[in-house]
Amino acid sequence: MSGGRGKERKIGPFGRLALDLGPLLVFFAAYELAGAGGTPNPQDHHALFVATGAFMVAALAALAGSYGIERKIAPIPLFTAVLVMIFGGLTLWLHNGTFIKMKPTVLYACFGLTLLVGLAYGHLFIKYIFAAAFELTETGWRALTWRWGVFFLLLAALNEIVWRNFAEPAWVKFKVFGIIPLIMLFALAQMPLVLKHEIKEKSGF
Repeated sequence: MSGGRGKERKIGPFGRLALDLGPLLVFFAAYELAGAGGTPNPQDHHALFVATGAFMVAALAALAGSYGIERKIAPIPLFTAVLVMIFGGLTLWLHNGTFIKMKPTVLYACFGLTLLVGLAYGHLFIKYIFAAAFELTETGWRALTWRWGVFFLLLAALNEIVWRNFAEPAWVKFKVFGIIPLIMLFALAQMPLVLKHEIKEKSGF
């Protein structure tokens, strides 16, 4: 009767990537389409409001898709979706595009502060993110936590610089095609540290 009931279902790497990037691509596509195929007018923010609404729907759909597959919701996607709902809702309710532009700042600042404050109190929260991929020594986890914490704070600062000093269409492109590549490049740059401190499984032979 119980059969495969207890079998844990996991989202594959490509499925996870699609769920993570899908809402961002929807945001960009909606922004471009709302601009009638040309450069959206940053003065009336109409395209940004349309994109924000589409982003909110896509974020909820991604969260529902993740739950439908794994029957659980991971804390980081949940927290991200909650911020999308809060800042997206404020954007549409108050007709003020500042809120959705600040969302990445708040998100990455929260990530960075959580990692660094946790590290200061002896909690290595980054293990919850990467423990399924590799196992490191305590020194390795601490170094990786420090690096990612600082990186997220710099990413938050970079988002502030871009949206405050560049036109809205430039920020939209940065949000979709700038932040994700930066995160991927930074992750790749950490591989020497990971390889140096990785704990290899001992063979029984």
